[in-house]
Amino acid sequence: MAKYSTGSSSGGGGTNCELCGAESDSLRRATVAGADLEVCPSCAPHSDEQKQRSRRSGGSGSSGSRSQDEPNRKKKAAQNVARANPIWDGDSEHWEKEGTNYDDDPLPYLVSGYGERVEAARQEAGLKREELAEELGCRESDLLAVEQGRATQAGVGGGLITALESVLEVELAE
Repeated sequence: MAKYSTGSSSGGGGTNCELCGAESDSLRRATVAGADLEVCPSCAPHSDEQKQRSRRSGGSGSSGSRSQDEPNRKKKAAQNVARANPIWDGDSEHWEKEGTNYDDDPLPYLVSGYGERVEAARQEAGLKREELAEELGCRESDLLAVEQGRATQAGVGGGLITALESVLEVELAE
């Protein structure tokens, strides 16, 4: 594993690379991750200056414009994922009218990966989400919240978890 150092107390002049620890007679100064180090020729390409030159010249086979477009491309990809898999459906009406039901119907501690368990069990039972919601007498958005692993954020009560465990024969509470 690489070692990082702020330099020796004698002001440098050692024979070991301060990045990898290898012994070398041809150490040179380089800034790596903001630290001024004496590095061997093998570690010299890790210097901040070398990486900047590589990016400007389009090193590693990538085009210069791609690296400039990278943040924008990543932002668009994240927006597409958010649109395809919304975390919140925008419906707060049930909280505004009914409030949360934590006191009357507390949510139990849920097992890790409970959302995937519910979705897999529902699919194995051959049920669509809307069919299961109708059978349980719950809102489809609450069932979606459970499948997405956000039962707490959606204000889902323990009664729905108990009903899911019973109908789908799956363990969700610890």
